[in-house]
Amino acid sequence: MSISKQEFARRRKQLMAMMESNSIAILPAAPERVRSRDTEYNFRQDSDFYYLTGFVEPESVLVLIPGRDHGEFVLFCRERDREKETWNGYRAGPEGACERYGADDAFPIDDIDDILPGLIEGRERVYYAMGKDADFDHQVMVWVNAIRAQIRTGAIPPGEFLDLDHFLHDMRLYKSAAEVRVMKRAGEISGNAHARAMKSCKPGMYEYQLEAEIQHEFAMNGARFPAYNTIVGGGDNGCILHYVDNCDELKDGDLVLIDAGCEFEYYAADITRTFPVNGKFTKEQRALYELTLKAQEATFAEIRPGNHWNAPHEASVRVITEGLVELGLLIGDVETLIEKEAYKEFYMNRVAHWLGIDVHDVGDYRVGGEWRVLEPGMCMTVEPGIYVAPDNAGVDAKWRGIGIRIEDDVLITKDGCEILTENAPKTVDEIEALMAAS
Repeated sequence: MSISKQEFARRRKQLMAMMESNSIAILPAAPERVRSRDTEYNFRQDSDFYYLTGFVEPESVLVLIPGRDHGEFVLFCRERDREKETWNGYRAGPEGACERYGADDAFPIDDIDDILPGLIEGRERVYYAMGKDADFDHQVMVWVNAIRAQIRTGAIPPGEFLDLDHFLHDMRLYKSAAEVRVMKRAGEISGNAHARAMKSCKPGMYEYQLEAEIQHEFAMNGARFPAYNTIVGGGDNGCILHYVDNCDELKDGDLVLIDAGCEFEYYAADITRTFPVNGKFTKEQRALYELTLKAQEATFAEIRPGNHWNAPHEASVRVITEGLVELGLLIGDVETLIEKEAYKEFYMNRVAHWLGIDVHDVGDYRVGGEWRVLEPGMCMTVEPGIYVAPDNAGVDAKWRGIGIRIEDDVLITKDGCEILTENAPKTVDEIEALMAAS
């Protein structure tokens, strides 16, 4: 299950159709990053570069030239090298870039200084995402200045730089049928990983051991890497929204919050589940958990075409504020509390973000100063939470240190939304039954 070469080609064609006439687009691959001395982090291709090419090697540059007689898709990449491939792995080379990835022309990356200025020369506009990579920004200007230096000989430098991200990121916001299939699989693998963690959990384990269970399920199903650093927060650690130390012992009577999703074929899943370490919710844990779940259900009801981006968040705020008043954690009139944002003491995150190749995917949340209107094909998370800080002296001690988040991934459809991560156990009864049977 993957994105086809034909779909990558359609994406490039769609982008070029939006570009101004007599223009060129330039996009570099992600750089390799040193981890320690002579070892690197596992290479992960730049998301925009992958979206347009499917090419996953470093030291590459994508060039799109609409209307070019000799081919519109040009790729610069590493040459084949038997010795280097023996040490570090296979390379496609320029020939493979054409045969396997559909490039019209491909050249060795070492020749880019000689060839790319000639491709830029005569083009009125350059589409490029300035500011993402300072070193490559400098190199682009070196090429352009080389053309400017030849004006007296008749060379024509570009007169305008345009932001490539403006069109490209809007394209990425709308998912194709193939993308949805891949994201459903990422959600399925991730949901099974959460269920595995629930079945494995016992008091006395360590947070990193549950992380290992999650990672094992990912890798055994073709998703070698998480889409982001896995969060496993037991007890008070569950009140830290981006806790990633994952080093503490899991204690009887505490909850554990796990925020984990795999990356499958470059697409992210993002799921959070919160459950009792010993398999049984206390009265207070259950009350806050069911309130969070109620808020998530209210959010789902607002995710449909025609509603604006903030409508789901507003629904979650209302449900959580009303519930906290009923439970006595907030005191006052609900409308006034919402207006004064008193709920933020317990619910400080927004309920959603875009999801796709990046876990916090690209796409504007506001358009023309107004909240964006939801449309079919968009994918987002839904993640209400309630966090009662362990040192919150303003509430009864029985509530302190309870951190709960429930998160699922959804696709906006023509009628509403489809949950992509339903297989991860979520209700109190489902969780307790699964953990009791393990």
